[in-house]
Amino acid sequence: MIERYTLPEMGNLWTETYKLKTWLQVEIAVCEAQAELGYIPAQAVEEIKAKANFDPKRVLEIEAEVRHDVIAFLTNVNEYVGDAGRYIHLGLTSSDVLDTALGLQLVASLDLISQYLEELIQVIRLKAREHRYTVMTGRSHGIHAEPMTFGFKLAGWLAEVLRHQERLKVLRETIAVGKISGAVGTYANIEPRVEAIACEKLGLKPDTASTQVISRDRHADYVQQLALVAASIERFAVEIRNLQRTDVLEVEEFFAKGQKGSSAMPHKRNPIRSERLTGMARLVRSHAGAALENVALWHERDISHSSVERVILPDACILTHFMLVEITALVKNLLVYPENMARNLNCYGGVVFSQKVLLALIDKGMNREEAYAIVQESAHTAWNKPEGDFHALITQNPRVTQKLSPTEIAACFDPQQHLRHLDQVYQRLGI
Repeated sequence: MIERYTLPEMGNLWTETYKLKTWLQVEIAVCEAQAELGYIPAQAVEEIKAKANFDPKRVLEIEAEVRHDVIAFLTNVNEYVGDAGRYIHLGLTSSDVLDTALGLQLVASLDLISQYLEELIQVIRLKAREHRYTVMTGRSHGIHAEPMTFGFKLAGWLAEVLRHQERLKVLRETIAVGKISGAVGTYANIEPRVEAIACEKLGLKPDTASTQVISRDRHADYVQQLALVAASIERFAVEIRNLQRTDVLEVEEFFAKGQKGSSAMPHKRNPIRSERLTGMARLVRSHAGAALENVALWHERDISHSSVERVILPDACILTHFMLVEITALVKNLLVYPENMARNLNCYGGVVFSQKVLLALIDKGMNREEAYAIVQESAHTAWNKPEGDFHALITQNPRVTQKLSPTEIAACFDPQQHLRHLDQVYQRLGI
């Protein structure tokens, strides 16, 4: 008897042996359903369950002759079962087995991906909690913008991954379907009741209205959702790469003892994991395009999708799983440098506080255009100069000091003002 799925690692779910196991699961479930409805002898089903087996090498050997994978499989199974094998595949077409079994593989793969996504959620949550008040500069267009915290940046990552978690729950319902409806899906040689019983035994739902195949919009949705997960992982990886640049160095990938970054330059500590993840995301995204191309089949079926799926489905699942393992380890062991964040925040005398000064002057009755010009002039005078000091220029500007007291100016340069509503975001995320 074939063992039920017990959450092995992803690669095992896409071996030839595992695929054939799912094929046999489907065939046996259909036999059991047929027996329950009195269409085949119960004793024959017990014999099938006791004897049914296959040899992947033998299947390939037969396939080389018959040029049909399902026929080769059934021929090999019947070599083990004997006379009772005549009840196997009764009223079915190949796609009944292939698509229903593929549903089992995709559900198993998605369960594993969801498990590792949950681990990533917990790691980001802990890191966001740890750096809730670690002040750094936010950036837009790659340029210093305003103060924020590293924890707040991670909170955004967490919110994004939580959305993926909800999407994958819906996706599981979408992909956990089977079809046991025969050629072109009309149930001409098998009853819908057989499909319902067999699918229930397999933990699937019958497809609402299949053709000879399960429509590939479901599979395109599956790959697109994995591509979205990969895209988010890439976003996190690109952020780490940017923050690890030598001239920024606010975070850094963990560098193990004995690790080397360059064959030529001993000083190098490169963000190799983040770069690897960036590249892998490109592959998963490309598979989403191929999955969309698979939706338009001729009439009730053709097999133009089959050759594509043999590549993109295992590849997308294995890549996404590996990416989740990598990004989780990366975030968990990420080196964070608050002192560098503080240094970068205050470069050029804290130009990132320019809006607070602007708003304070407007609040004191100054025309916005005048206030903007005053603050911009001081900021640009300080910008990109080793001795640049925006704070000093503001405190020495009589047009500013006429409106703002030293205490009010100091308040403009207090990063804590930018954290006043941070707790609300954290509460929404349950951090």
